[in-house]
Amino acid sequence: MKVAVLGADGQLGQDVCIEFAKNSDEVHRLTHGQADISSLDQIAGLLKEIRPQLIVNTAAFHHVERCEEDPTIAFAVNAIGVRNVAIIGDELDATLVHVSTDYVFDGRADQPYLESDAPAPLNVYGNTKLAGEHFVLAHSRRHFILRTSALYGKNPCRAKGGLNFVDLMLKLSREREELRVVDSERVSPTSTSELARQIVRLSRSNDYGLYHATAEGSCSWFEFAREIFALSGITVRLAVASPGDFPSKVRRPGYSVLENRRLKTTGLNMFRDWKHGLRDYLS
Repeated sequence: MKVAVLGADGQLGQDVCIEFAKNSDEVHRLTHGQADISSLDQIAGLLKEIRPQLIVNTAAFHHVERCEEDPTIAFAVNAIGVRNVAIIGDELDATLVHVSTDYVFDGRADQPYLESDAPAPLNVYGNTKLAGEHFVLAHSRRHFILRTSALYGKNPCRAKGGLNFVDLMLKLSREREELRVVDSERVSPTSTSELARQIVRLSRSNDYGLYHATAEGSCSWFEFAREIFALSGITVRLAVASPGDFPSKVRRPGYSVLENRRLKTTGLNMFRDWKHGLRDYLS
């Protein structure tokens, strides 16, 4: 299969390219510098030259604070950019895999969110990503929308200064005697390599639509950090951060746990408990 990967130099995009290459697919890597998805003419020219059978869009403006500061750019990339990809992909009769986020929900639930639950984003990032989902629904006949959560991987995260949460905790443990981590947000830490493998498997299906795609189980960021240190054999004083320790101008969902209901009902779910993915990453 001929596959075009948008955002191919990103944390997730690099693993997506690797997994499709392992599957003996013809992979065309379109980096952030090469492909500005907010430009319809540019993305049309690139995709029409490649003429892929499958487009995987991992490109996004996902620095939450910067989205809040510059909603125009956030909307241009996360919404209009996705619209552009969906329109051109449909013209080429290509299937589209679009990666979305748990931030489309407000985090007020007390049990994992299902694909059928109504979104209610709290911030600009979540709103623009939800708009992108709607543009895919409107313009792409064959598509997979994948909502995921708390990604980490071996490739640098452009929006976080090159460090994911795991690497940041390991770095800080070498620099400080005590670390304070928030315990007020619950997530499902998801390995980019596991998500990439799930995308490859899903791309072989014709069960199109909206999917939740995260590791099984959940934890707070504090519990995530504690497991990182336990598995790494690192001794460091770890404390729960006070509400005012890390002030943020952006409202974030306190509960971002997603249930992979659709993957399970279609028999396509490949995810394991989040601790297994973390062990593989640390090894």
